[in-house]
Amino acid sequence: MNRPIRVLVAKVGLDGHDRGAKVIATALRDAGMEVIYTGLRQTPEMVVSAALQEDVDAIGISILSGAHNTVFPKVLGLMKEKGLNDVLLTGGGIIPDEDIKQLNEMGVGKIFTPGTNTHEIADYIKNWAVNNRKF
Repeated sequence: MNRPIRVLVAKVGLDGHDRGAKVIATALRDAGMEVIYTGLRQTPEMVVSAALQEDVDAIGISILSGAHNTVFPKVLGLMKEKGLNDVLLTGGGIIPDEDIKQLNEMGVGKIFTPGTNTHEIADYIKNWAVNNRKF
């Protein structure tokens, strides 16, 4: 493909802390990706709708509210419903290891916790896109 990898970065729910999401968005841009940041207080429906409209390769959800076991499955279900089967759903935040394992088992990609090097996140998304979206 002759276009940059497109990533939608989203904050879902009432969690108003978006510094981390903005840091990740900037890091992904610096890594050569095109980033669409949805802003605060998005619903899963809004995120999936934006992903469709923007023709993204990956969706990254930042979540610190503890609602990860509700948000990720809902977004994943909507993605399947809308035919976004070849779009990566990944994310990060304050998520316990046992919940990360369950999310991964249901089809959510790698989950990044605080302190993760931003290069690791960018490399993960790039490698996923190369292997799954034919970049």
